[in-house]
Amino acid sequence: MKTNVLKSFVLVAAALLAANASLLASETDSNTESAAKSSYVFMNYLQGDDVKVDSKDGVVTLSGTVKQQSHKDLAQETVTNLPGVKNVDNRLELKTPSPLETSNEWLAMKVNTALLFHRNVNAANTQVYVEEGIVTLRGEAASEAQKELTTEYAKVEGSREVRNEMTIAQAPKSTDQTLKEKIDDASITAQAKMALLLHRSTSALKTSVSTKEGIVTVNGKAANAAEKDLVTKLVNDIHGVNRVVNNMSQE
Repeated sequence: MKTNVLKSFVLVAAALLAANASLLASETDSNTESAAKSSYVFMNYLQGDDVKVDSKDGVVTLSGTVKQQSHKDLAQETVTNLPGVKNVDNRLELKTPSPLETSNEWLAMKVNTALLFHRNVNAANTQVYVEEGIVTLRGEAASEAQKELTTEYAKVEGSREVRNEMTIAQAPKSTDQTLKEKIDDASITAQAKMALLLHRSTSALKTSVSTKEGIVTVNGKAANAAEKDLVTKLVNDIHGVNRVVNNMSQE
């Protein structure tokens, strides 16, 4: 009799534990889906896209349609860096076929994407033209410093040369932004990774990027001090970054 009671107790306890574990997993999945949809990347860069996020036991499936390949990559990078995510199955499709790699349209799209991530340049005021790998920038910069930064960030992988024909505003506005935007860490990490992958001088670097409370830590290898400094510079100007800790070793 006592044995049967004990067995019944064990079965009930196991069932309760399983139920609690299931509820906890369900709550975690729900939090993941909510965090993705309310992230800076989803709210700003992907707002015109149709992205569905479904999380089950830490495995996130992305489905729907996006405007371009960079949006598909950004969505995956952002979700990958959310707490509790084990894997991401990216099933997002492009609304229109992606332009051929190395084409003028493809290169211009990469430049426009790279400029979006940096707070001290103005992508909206910059027109990008590409001809045979030569990038020409036109529009208006707030200052000479902003013009120089725009040139640097436009040096994406695949570009042969950047010609900056932007004019300087007659009444330059200060580009000193001491107040950093409060942006979620997953979005900061996604932007930083994309910025490093897009730039022609850092695209081949083996780096790992992580963010905690706006502080970005970069690990990996750099060929020299100049390469390491460029990584710091590119990441430091990303939307939401408070500070960069560059732990890259030099070969």
